[in-house]
Amino acid sequence: MATLGEELEELRRQSFVGRDAEIAAFRAALDASGVIFVYGPGGVGKSALLAVFAHLAAERGRTPIRVDARHLALGAATLPTLTGAERAVLLIDTYELLDPVDDWVRDTYLPALPSDCLVVIAGREGPGPRWRADPAWRALLRIVTLGNLPREDGHAWLTAQGLPSDARDRLLTISRGHPLTLSLLIDAVRRGAEPRALGDVPDVVGALIERIVGDAPSPRHRAALEVCAHAPVTTEDLLRTMIGGDVGEVFAWLRSRPFVDESPHGLHPHDAVREVLEADLRWRDPERYADLYHRKLAAFPHQVRALPGERDRLQLLMRTVVLNGARSGLEALSALAPPMGTYADPLTEDDRAPVVTMTAAWQGAEQAELAAYWMDRRPEAFRAFRTATGELCGYTACLEVTEADLGVDPGVDALWRYASKLGGPRSGERVRVWRFFLDREQGQRPSPSLTLFVACQMLDIIQLRDDTAWTFVAALEDADRWTPTMEFLDFWAAPEAEFPIGGSRYPVYAHDWRRAGIPEWTEVLHARQLGLPARPAARSIDEPVLTRPEFDDAVRSAVRTLHAPDQFLANPLLRARMIRRSTGAGRTPAEVLRRMIETAIESLPADASEVMTRTFLRPTVAQERLAAELHLSFNTYRRHRDRAVASLAAALWEHETGNR
Repeated sequence: MATLGEELEELRRQSFVGRDAEIAAFRAALDASGVIFVYGPGGVGKSALLAVFAHLAAERGRTPIRVDARHLALGAATLPTLTGAERAVLLIDTYELLDPVDDWVRDTYLPALPSDCLVVIAGREGPGPRWRADPAWRALLRIVTLGNLPREDGHAWLTAQGLPSDARDRLLTISRGHPLTLSLLIDAVRRGAEPRALGDVPDVVGALIERIVGDAPSPRHRAALEVCAHAPVTTEDLLRTMIGGDVGEVFAWLRSRPFVDESPHGLHPHDAVREVLEADLRWRDPERYADLYHRKLAAFPHQVRALPGERDRLQLLMRTVVLNGARSGLEALSALAPPMGTYADPLTEDDRAPVVTMTAAWQGAEQAELAAYWMDRRPEAFRAFRTATGELCGYTACLEVTEADLGVDPGVDALWRYASKLGGPRSGERVRVWRFFLDREQGQRPSPSLTLFVACQMLDIIQLRDDTAWTFVAALEDADRWTPTMEFLDFWAAPEAEFPIGGSRYPVYAHDWRRAGIPEWTEVLHARQLGLPARPAARSIDEPVLTRPEFDDAVRSAVRTLHAPDQFLANPLLRARMIRRSTGAGRTPAEVLRRMIETAIESLPADASEVMTRTFLRPTVAQERLAAELHLSFNTYRRHRDRAVASLAAALWEHETGNR
């Protein structure tokens, strides 16, 4: 009669799916000896895989011997000696608990085993540097990294568990294919839950925190974990910004966690751990979650700009848009592909013909001719997308256009007319147009090129110059797919600016940075990401954009009413771009404008500064009396005063248009 344990093992084997590559590697190793080192985060299925390995070994006539380090109560000395065990297969689970005696296991215990023994070690961390530094161990050691289940394997498992098809996709999306998460979600569904996100099942989150993450030594360590879950990558600098103080020890602890990986740009947790920590904090402390998210958004642009070049910045942003896209619930963003080593380069002469060819193939001859036209006139606006091997796989172009460019490209003409109607660029202001994007093989369907295109747009916003008036996105063809995403990113749909090229009609998305600058854009994006109320993207059209004459009139009115609060608070300058850009740290627009006027007056030449100060900032006598005190006729005084006001308006106009 079979034991209960044997029956349990059989049921587990029957429900096991996938891991074909790992099983194939183990089958091949059964005919030899050596060590297979399997590692991966908690709950990823290492123990289940070892059980399958044991079954396969027994089928091949070898003797499986399973050891779990959690049960070695007497220490490492209780590891089996395997004396007389012919062609044994030793399977050691939870190896991370043997880390204190790792040197002994590697240098003493394993070398004493019979030469025909096959050893499989499974743990949360990979082999340490001493394993990899020894050329002999490098020859005998096979390292297997165990990740989440691929989507097809996850589907097969959920089908075997009897879940309906509509629940399978949802659970795979929530779990990202993490086996333990999937298993706990299956149990929750069978108990009547209908989760749409991990946060909908707090008991599952709690179980995953306990199993995968464990306890943090202090609240400060827990805060570091939460930052790591929020940020695409975490560096000491970011951690110092987010939690303050000396973070060296906390960062080192974070780096040592088995579920935290290193990248060229910093630390990042495994996907399953990231989701669990996010869901736990959002459920446990929503206010702190929102604050952390807000501070991360404020710190992230500095983190990007601190990287040395465009390529590194885009790599970090690609990781970011994939991560945030998966959380967004937006079809276009959630389908973004992993980077796969794709990168952007300046266009070369060799790229010209392939770009024209792929454009003609996907979008027709007319669009291809326009791409060629702009490559001749704005080659610096183009970026070639390349695979990890350097092969051209796609391209994009963000054109900076002026009125002199009109009359050739119907798309640029339509955008310029639209901008002119709502508030064209003022002297010195720029208009930027994302005019082209394609992947050679996928067109505009999900691909690493599409992910890189979105990252390029995000980098352009992060590096936005103060003199940028408009940014238009007019490179995408599928309005149904992209309109919700672009409006989420605060680019409103502009149907009046749509234009036909060849057989396609291109939707247009617009953002006027004078009406809604980076601070407001960040706040609105933050609210939308957290599901909080936020104004519609197109609402910012209602904000005024002052022409130069209107601006000068408003400056004259402002200095005259500095000491008349009711009139000063009605001044249109309070809604100007220079004020919105500088408002913060608890200062009101009126306080910002007043300080800006004072600073600009102080910067004027001494005689003009004195006239402005005594006339407007700190008036003590009537202007006629002031002219006499300055030994000027009243007409001469007024000329000095008006020239000083004009100089003040010119200085403030430079602030407004970003042309300082």
